[in-house]
Amino acid sequence: MIILEVFFGINSFININLRGDYLFETKRCIIKPFKKTDYADVKKIYINHKVRKYLGGIREEDSIKEVLDGMLTMRQDSYYWVVREKQSDSFIGLVSLDPHHEGLNLEISYQFLPNWWGSGYATEVIRVIINYALNELNLSKVVAETQTANTSSCRLLERVGMEIEKIIIRFGAEQAIFSISKWS
Repeated sequence: MIILEVFFGINSFININLRGDYLFETKRCIIKPFKKTDYADVKKIYINHKVRKYLGGIREEDSIKEVLDGMLTMRQDSYYWVVREKQSDSFIGLVSLDPHHEGLNLEISYQFLPNWWGSGYATEVIRVIINYALNELNLSKVVAETQTANTSSCRLLERVGMEIEKIIIRFGAEQAIFSISKWS
């Protein structure tokens, strides 16, 4: 397999192999495409009460399998990556780009296990994925949606340069729609 490695800014690299899989590397993380072998690790985020507090609660086993299977058969405009700590290969979380509910833009989403919170891993990873979306996928805009009650997530999105576009009620809670554009 031939690998092309390109410096991607923000202390990160992107590796592209001939099959089209994208592998991102940051100072502390490896970000790899989601695969079936990642099921057990990714399942941890779907059954963790802290992770799922603002995401509708933990999921049932059948629902988790359905979600994970769906991620494997993703659409052309959907991307799912597993985040691992570079030194230990420990599972940190999941990050994705896929169509937002309103259907106009791709949404960046992320779920990290609590023991990785507060150490800058999410900021590091989200910056790289936004950079990829705007500069490699040539998107003009990326959005993110989070409950306004999830103040940590709101602060993270602001830290990576996203701004609140609007506040809506969805899923029975107040949601903030954040965005960043190529020309921000």
